[in-house]
Amino acid sequence: DFGKAGLIAKARQQPDKVKQVIQKIKTDGLWTTIDAVRSKLDQPIPLGYCNAGKIVEIEPQSEYALGDRVVSNGPHAEMVAVPQNLSARIPDAVSDEEAAFTVIGAIGLQGIRLLQPTLGERIVVSGLGLIGLLAVQMLRANGCEVLGIDFDSKKTALAAQFGAATVELAQGQDPVAIADAWTKGQGVDGVLITASTKSDELIHQAATMCRKRGRIVLVGVIGLNLRRSDFYEKELTFQVSCSYGPGRYDPVYEKKGLDYPIGHVRWTEQRNFEAVLGLLAAKKIDVAPLISHRFPFDDALKAYEVVGQGAALGVLLDYSNSSNSIEQKRKSSIEHAVGNGSATGPGIGFIGAGGFATRMLIPALAKESVQKKIILSNGGVTAAHAARKFGFAKATSNIEEVWSDRSIETVFIVTPHQTHAKLVCEALDQKKHVFVEKPLAMTFEELEAVEQAVSRNRDRCLMVGFNRRFSPHMLQLKSWLRAIPGSKSVVITINAGEIPPEHWTQDPEVGGGRILGEGCHFVDLARFLVGSSIERSSASYLGGTAGRLRDSASMNLSFEDGSMATIHYLANGHKSFPKERIEIFAGGDVLVCDNFRMSSSAKLGKRIKSRSQDKGHQSEVSAFIKTVTNGGAWPIPLDELIEVTRVTLELAGVEKGRES
Repeated sequence: DFGKAGLIAKARQQPDKVKQVIQKIKTDGLWTTIDAVRSKLDQPIPLGYCNAGKIVEIEPQSEYALGDRVVSNGPHAEMVAVPQNLSARIPDAVSDEEAAFTVIGAIGLQGIRLLQPTLGERIVVSGLGLIGLLAVQMLRANGCEVLGIDFDSKKTALAAQFGAATVELAQGQDPVAIADAWTKGQGVDGVLITASTKSDELIHQAATMCRKRGRIVLVGVIGLNLRRSDFYEKELTFQVSCSYGPGRYDPVYEKKGLDYPIGHVRWTEQRNFEAVLGLLAAKKIDVAPLISHRFPFDDALKAYEVVGQGAALGVLLDYSNSSNSIEQKRKSSIEHAVGNGSATGPGIGFIGAGGFATRMLIPALAKESVQKKIILSNGGVTAAHAARKFGFAKATSNIEEVWSDRSIETVFIVTPHQTHAKLVCEALDQKKHVFVEKPLAMTFEELEAVEQAVSRNRDRCLMVGFNRRFSPHMLQLKSWLRAIPGSKSVVITINAGEIPPEHWTQDPEVGGGRILGEGCHFVDLARFLVGSSIERSSASYLGGTAGRLRDSASMNLSFEDGSMATIHYLANGHKSFPKERIEIFAGGDVLVCDNFRMSSSAKLGKRIKSRSQDKGHQSEVSAFIKTVTNGGAWPIPLDELIEVTRVTLELAGVEKGRES
């Protein structure tokens, strides 16, 4: 429903996002903001999170074996790739159809665990959709008396079939009065809310039903304007349940596969999956009555239509009878992808199809004479979308297709930071020109490996995405500086803003931290503006609570010509303040660039202003494609790429000899 809504409807549903947009207009300008919003809304999101299938490929250290039947929270697709902790083995006594309900069952189970029901307690389940009806059965298996509440008579009939007393709201029945009679005036022990409504009345009803010190757990989505008196007088507890259980949204647990010790965390999301499968195997949960529709995957759109019409309960998508094999479907998608027609120029392979790639770099390629051959992403969804939108001939999730295609002379690498150096070396050895987003490397050993790869392939061009030096604002400042003799003092202030610790860029192993991942931009910019080699560097990090993530630092650079630069990269500021400001003090003048929108010279009384932010992305891509096409000097000399990367590694505190 959100996807089908117009811009105004989307804005009404997300008032917090509207505030962010207004703030961004104030700091970055209208057109830059419009571009960012359009790009964000255009990003596809794979649907679904409940599946059962058979393993066709595993990591060497996996506890599974090829051919094992497993459930996972992967999206609706014929092939999914998931981490180990987001899957569970299916018992022989459970069919694939039954197992497909495991993940959504775990959502209800986690809510029940937070409710902590005991044998004989009386529990209300408010909302008898798929999760609610599964919860009814699990509560009954736990020895609880259950009262189910819903508007739909078919759903209340199913709840009654599973052993629950029911309240059918469409018949005008009063749930509070019925609950009072059901408990002989004592009040219910707990309420599990699995409904979806914007009304606040449901939470008030739940509180009214409860006995003193009763418990309420929210699994669904409802209005939450709580009345203090409801909770104060009875000392009620209220808690919101988070998806499948402990481990959810923890990248260490989910992506890296590090399990919580069972002695400390008995029920993780994976162990909740296993518990639901155990109940299915023991026939404590019956999902057959919950299946309202079955569709072959070729008719998946019909499945979404019945869900959107509210006519469905449990809908199964069956992949086993799809009209084509997986390989045939891949070929079919290639045939229907938008081709390059009569395009000329170097063949391009694009590795990575995330937001930055599709918003900045790929649109920049549209203005160049190139042949867009292949775009790759791990999941495939973003690559397929980008292939159709931007005219790539092929979308894939297999890197070997990029390496083996001799028509691809040039690759763009826009992937998580820890993959950059490895992919650069592989691409160069495959005789490809390489554009890689920053940072070039995350360790000194990786940097050395890149140098060796360049040495082996001297006829190939390497470019790092240090775009700011290509901005017309920086080129103008550089032009003004040419008339100023002597050393310079550069002050670069970055109001970077806060990023949560769980974001991948904060992960030392994946993103390398923000000083390494982002600070290199400004080391390069200072190197470009001064035009002299960096002799010495040092960094001071913010201490205290504000500096716990080591993403706020003051970096000092000294240059061979006597110039100096100070880079303040700060994550503890406010979004209302512009993000980037560059000041250069030299020869009796002060040159200033404010957020890549306006630049000025105090002495000359001159200034330039751009309609929107221009950080040089188009110009850097043009310079790289020109070099690849015509040869000549690299847009950024190799010694500067190596120097900037080495200095940034030192500033970020990376130790020599540390493995990636």
